[in-house]
Amino acid sequence: MCILTRDEILLAVERGEIRIDPFDPDKVGPASVDLHLGRSFRIFEPARKIVRIDGTSDYRDLSEKVTVPEHETMLLMPGETVLGLTHERVSLPPSLCGWLEGRSRFARVGLLVHISASFMQPGIHNHQVLEMTNFGPNPLELVPGIPICQFIFQRTVGQAVYRGTWADQSSDDW
Repeated sequence: MCILTRDEILLAVERGEIRIDPFDPDKVGPASVDLHLGRSFRIFEPARKIVRIDGTSDYRDLSEKVTVPEHETMLLMPGETVLGLTHERVSLPPSLCGWLEGRSRFARVGLLVHISASFMQPGIHNHQVLEMTNFGPNPLELVPGIPICQFIFQRTVGQAVYRGTWADQSSDDW
């Protein structure tokens, strides 16, 4: 299993093996692609509820979907978590998987872009969900359109396709 470098990412995009919509080749780094924060968020309800972790809990029952208007921002208070989507939709073939990672410039002020679900399965075709938490002492103003995270591509040994609940998720049905 190997990580794809810039040249390999660009070749895979050119061959149609990796699809990123919209795609900007200037956002391809030495071994990753920057993805941008979209305008769609899910804000958790302030009321405290007991959430049973048994496989039946659903984040949609505990949150409200909001779309931030153009040129507006989302305020993330210390200790608060919101879900967001990347602007780009990423599609992977059965021979590639990936990792979603934060960017150090934002981590240094306390922003964690994913709590624990950073692995992206082969065969996905979706906008990446960001589990953003403010671990810093200051409120953070999230600006849609910024390069918020990076996607790292990795070749698999063998081929597989994820067919689970989130395999083909879009901004309309999340």
